[in-house]
Amino acid sequence: MASSIIGGLLESGHPAQSISAADPFPASLERLRETAPIRVCADNPSAVADADVIIMAVKPQVMAEATDSIAAAVKANAALVISIAAGVTMDSMAARLGAAAAIVRCMPNTPALLGCGASGLFANSKVSAQQREHAQSIMEAVGITCWVNSEQELDAITALSGSGPAYFFLFMEAMIDAGCQLGLDRDTATTLAMQTGLGSARMALENNIDLAELRRRVTSPGGTTERAVEQFERDGLRQLVNNAMEAAAKRAAEMAREMG
Repeated sequence: MASSIIGGLLESGHPAQSISAADPFPASLERLRETAPIRVCADNPSAVADADVIIMAVKPQVMAEATDSIAAAVKANAALVISIAAGVTMDSMAARLGAAAAIVRCMPNTPALLGCGASGLFANSKVSAQQREHAQSIMEAVGITCWVNSEQELDAITALSGSGPAYFFLFMEAMIDAGCQLGLDRDTATTLAMQTGLGSARMALENNIDLAELRRRVTSPGGTTERAVEQFERDGLRQLVNNAMEAAAKRAAEMAREMG
């Protein structure tokens, strides 16, 4: 995800000399150096010494150590901290960075790797309007952004767009398997399912038409689509999706408690 954000920033016009990155693994730094002409560092304090924005693209398990390593620079530079670590709360970060730290929590998703991600953002009360705009512009380099009004809403963002790509992958897997059961070879079923997913998403995004209306336009009375949709409804597809997303949101809240 860090590489995707760096790539997006460079493509959107951010000067390479304004970006620094740190990683404890030399191999990771070497790969990054080969793809992006930015400054790379072996330790966090060196990377953030002059930073006004710091992106914490680290695993939740190492967030405590990482925040401790940048706390002095955050205070000295009045830097904005953007965290993309799932389950690490504002309070836990502020306890290490200081009560005055300006923090934005971000929940991106994996399509950011292609520049078409979706990120939910929440800012604490220390974040200025200018810092808020800066955080938004950074994350818009890899997709769209949506601000939420409470930190708890990030659990819903996690359940919807954070985990969402896996739901669509699963549904396409099921369509491919069903196509094979109906007699198609797997390559053909895979190509058709993936292109159908892409085309459907583009139709939804590029037309200012309600999803239910788009569905109705595909569903001829008495036809094949109507029969399939009726079966989905009888089998409880909507409730199944609701149950799954509730489970994801619950797990996101549990992770936050586990991380302290």
